[in-house]
Amino acid sequence: MPPIDQITAFASAHTVETIIISVIALVLLVLAFFALRALIRLFRRWAAGRPTEDILTIVAASIATGVSAQGMWRFSGDVLGFDGPLRLLLFAFIEVAVITSAVRARRNMRENYSAGIDGLAVWVLTSLSAVLSSMDARSVAEAVFRLAAPLVAAWLWERGMAIERVRITGRGRINWRLTPERVLVRIGLAEASDRTASEVDAHRRLTRVALAAKRFRALREAGASDRKLRAAMARLDKAMDQAVEYTGLAVDEKRQEALLSQIGALYNTSALIDLAPPVPWAPEPEQPAPPALPAATIAELIDDEDEDVPAESAPPVVDTAQRAAQFRAARQYWDQQIARKYVPRAADIAQEVGIPLLAAKEWRALWKLEPQAYALIEAAYREHGIVDTGTFPAIEVPERERVLVVNGSASGAAAHDS
Repeated sequence: MPPIDQITAFASAHTVETIIISVIALVLLVLAFFALRALIRLFRRWAAGRPTEDILTIVAASIATGVSAQGMWRFSGDVLGFDGPLRLLLFAFIEVAVITSAVRARRNMRENYSAGIDGLAVWVLTSLSAVLSSMDARSVAEAVFRLAAPLVAAWLWERGMAIERVRITGRGRINWRLTPERVLVRIGLAEASDRTASEVDAHRRLTRVALAAKRFRALREAGASDRKLRAAMARLDKAMDQAVEYTGLAVDEKRQEALLSQIGALYNTSALIDLAPPVPWAPEPEQPAPPALPAATIAELIDDEDEDVPAESAPPVVDTAQRAAQFRAARQYWDQQIARKYVPRAADIAQEVGIPLLAAKEWRALWKLEPQAYALIEAAYREHGIVDTGTFPAIEVPERERVLVVNGSASGAAAHDS
């Protein structure tokens, strides 16, 4: 007889009992509804401030723990012979111990930033549960499944702990020395910086030119044979041709400066041997005040046409870093004025940058030989017959006739100065 017919027959024969059972079932359904709604509210309140990955981790770990507990249920009945209430009370003691150790490990991590011995206990107890569950398996596939389920739960717990550790401390536990990124960089298949492919290629081609130039110079200084010199020059020419073709070396000033910097570093490698860097933990020595130069020496250092510049005492002693900073500032001012078709005087450089007049004269004597500055000085000589001394005043040129102005600015500025 079908179940529905059995229920109908029972209700016809036992009307009172059927009514009582129906009322009790209805009450139980109402209670189950309210209990389920309360559980849903509690779950929403618990999950409100948690990331989605934490919730999914807990759900997946709970499922894996349930699978492990089912395996222990069978193990306690088939192997240990537990039955009835004893089996119900004792089958999941390892899973309860795993959950307890996991809670303690999370609390230790929040307080001491380390899971401690409880974190190790989670893995040991999980492995024990996996082994015991798989021992009662009926096939190899079932054994593998029961071994995997508890380990999956432990792995999800470990990853959740790692994410929370990073969130609390702001750093990971360790930095691996052997990672895919480092391997790819080591074998040359990846770039460690954020340079583009064209930048990397240009840098390598410029480096080939610099190394080829160094090789040729070393062979020439060593007195190598003509055959070796010709071969080295051929390699240098080939590297230079490729650099000009693929990097725009002929028109790109930044790459020209990069090439010169590499050549300068390679040519002066031996200078590193004689460097005397300061000791970082040594006290700074007190530098005595430099003695003043005699008046006759000061008079010789000042030009007749520079009488408006006050005489200076001996230049102060500065370290290498400070002198380099002054040199860069003076060079920047010089380039700005040359771009305006104006060759500044030594006094202008000294006053603008705040350096001794002697240093300004020394640097100006070097810079005025460069092509652009030399062209300005030559034009001034051809147009006005003025010989550059580094000290003569600005030349006032009408606006419509201005081609090059040496030791002066625009005509309006020169008129203002006069």
